[in-house]
Amino acid sequence: MKKVVVKPMDGPGLEEGVGKLRIRAFPFFPETRDTAFYADVYRWFESHPLADEVHRWVALDGDKVVGHLAATPQYYRVDGQRVVAHTPGDYMVDEGYGFQALSLMRNFFRTTENCVVCDMVPAVIEIETKLGAKVAGEMNYAAKLLNVSRLPMPPVPGPIRRALNLPDSFAPSRGFTDRPGVETEEADEYVAPPAPRPRAPLPGPLKNLLNRGLGAVDEALGRNFGGDLRAEVLDGFDESFDDLFERVAAVVPCVAEKDSSFLRWRYGPGSPQAPVTVLGVRSGGRLLGYAVLRAASKGQDGYVLDLVALPGRRDVTRALLRGIVRHFRDEGAQIIRYRYLDSPTSARSGDLTRLGFFSRRGRRNNLLVKFKDGDQHRMALDLTNWSYNIGDGEASFWLR
Repeated sequence: MKKVVVKPMDGPGLEEGVGKLRIRAFPFFPETRDTAFYADVYRWFESHPLADEVHRWVALDGDKVVGHLAATPQYYRVDGQRVVAHTPGDYMVDEGYGFQALSLMRNFFRTTENCVVCDMVPAVIEIETKLGAKVAGEMNYAAKLLNVSRLPMPPVPGPIRRALNLPDSFAPSRGFTDRPGVETEEADEYVAPPAPRPRAPLPGPLKNLLNRGLGAVDEALGRNFGGDLRAEVLDGFDESFDDLFERVAAVVPCVAEKDSSFLRWRYGPGSPQAPVTVLGVRSGGRLLGYAVLRAASKGQDGYVLDLVALPGRRDVTRALLRGIVRHFRDEGAQIIRYRYLDSPTSARSGDLTRLGFFSRRGRRNNLLVKFKDGDQHRMALDLTNWSYNIGDGEASFWLR
């Protein structure tokens, strides 16, 4: 075996090797075989305002790519100062090359001054913390069921199963854990997908009746939720998003910089998540809050990638939540997923519960930070200083 070398990835010459590595690293996820998608993501980064600060490293055993790590940049406002922080992502090594995982991450921390990481894989978090990042805390994860087809089937005692002439086992369904994109990162180890939960074989008429009942309950719960405010579908990101961001940044000490230019890059044409639906709440001609929505898994899963309201405007977040539920139900989604930090700009847990969302504690992401400036680092370590959604970081770039 030749000596393994870790080096910067300059140019597209090794892209094919990285694609093959990704398939080997995640063999249970068929989306990794669409190598063109991942290459397109890195081409998309060439249009980033900080494109010159995108870094990638590979570990090579001869001509074979056995490891890969990318560092993606973003502007943040921390205590009123504009700073650049990087996020490690697309991190993988071949079996038998575990030591190179540490070498790759060392290159990341030697090259970057600041980092903000949204991660949930314990082995990766352990490496990141060994090299200087600190866990600020857990993000919240709320989900809402829109279709009874996604309910797991409870165990049925043998006598009842025989009396009802039910089969010994039911056909598996995707359930809550097995889906493409971000959810594939929810297992503690990238080894095998979680076992699917069996689907309850509900007759079609009964299933339709129950789903109509869920919809009626949602309408009742959402009535007058948010007062007279209404969320409307917006046509892209105009200058009103600049005004909203500056008003948020004036109050919230730590926030990803999301003006209209950035949001057009992040979610507009050419983005891996395009097209998205943007809901907004306006009053007196000013934007009070917005949400960015994306359907994945052939439309079955609805994701709230971003939700921001003026600090303290709970009526705005309520109106957005009501609009989110209605939108995804109209689109035929079966479940809604929302990952966020509890903050004055986010939806509040009590309001989510009132609309039928439930918390998923076992699948929460952690926010890790490391800033060169000591004061900024201490401020970023306090979760109460942050406004942050899953769409603000690399964790959602691969959502399909």
